[in-house]
Amino acid sequence: MVHLPTIVLYALAFAGLAGASRVRSSGRRGLKARQDADDEKPPSEKNFALQDKYQGAKFFDGWDFFDKDDPTHGSVNYQSREDALAKGLAKEDDDVVVLSVDDTTALPVGKKRDSVRLSSKKKYNGGLFIADFKAMPVGCSVWPAWWSVGPNWPSGGEIDVLEGVHNQETNQYTLHTGEGCTLDSAVKTTGKAMGTNCVTSGGDNTGCAFRDTDARSYGKGFNAAGGGVFVHLWDSTGIKMWHFARDEIPKDITAEKPDPSSWPTPAATFSASTCNVGEHFHDHVLTLDTTLCGDWAGATYQSAGCPGTCAEAVADPKNFVDAKWKINYIAVYS
Repeated sequence: MVHLPTIVLYALAFAGLAGASRVRSSGRRGLKARQDADDEKPPSEKNFALQDKYQGAKFFDGWDFFDKDDPTHGSVNYQSREDALAKGLAKEDDDVVVLSVDDTTALPVGKKRDSVRLSSKKKYNGGLFIADFKAMPVGCSVWPAWWSVGPNWPSGGEIDVLEGVHNQETNQYTLHTGEGCTLDSAVKTTGKAMGTNCVTSGGDNTGCAFRDTDARSYGKGFNAAGGGVFVHLWDSTGIKMWHFARDEIPKDITAEKPDPSSWPTPAATFSASTCNVGEHFHDHVLTLDTTLCGDWAGATYQSAGCPGTCAEAVADPKNFVDAKWKINYIAVYS
């Protein structure tokens, strides 16, 4: 994601996140053929059909729990499905899925805290992705993300839809790729363009990005608004991303008949005119996680105005009462 000296609070990469690509393909040949034909049409002419919906009591059946060391060097112990459910860090509560950081255990400074990271069992090669979050994790040392990633990172691409650290005010939308992908900063968006080179190589993990201008798009502002919806459309024309606050969600989304052509200008647009989407993005797994400190949140802890040190924050469970994803649903249309 971000080369730290350039953008202090709004970027840095998930270096080495290829470990998330560990799931099987859906293998639906008929659906793939229809997707290919549909991609030839202008987005305004597409009729999106619901492919998958992750929701409620059956939510976890569609996801793998990652329980290895955090590739971004965060101070977390990612839990297996069995352990996460037993500890109450992954649960379903009145049809809302809750993913939590442990907020009860006092730890010695320097120890890691239990958390959860999930990746979809299915792989995707395009589509319309809608995530309805009632709340998201927030707080000093906290680094949450909703994203997708392909194999052999970064050559399979990474799409960061919702991400930030600490008490960041607005969301950041970022792409990471191999060589040959740049941001067309002339496209019309409501977000502000940041890095324009999507390539992640060597020590530069900046990627290409837009920063949202709506304070309801991240953290405390997002939660105070009752959450909202993040949408990204991945097709042959590029990748577009929207955020809708709770009281501004389009009725066609609620009716499960999404029509992106009727929506306002995206917060972020990554055009295929300067980045061959088919070449740089493939076989993605959807991913949700909350890490602590690590490559981005650890490096920016002091400059964010957080008290003490990041390690001291991790040790105190009171800091993680609000470090929770509350998920109404995640839907995928093709």
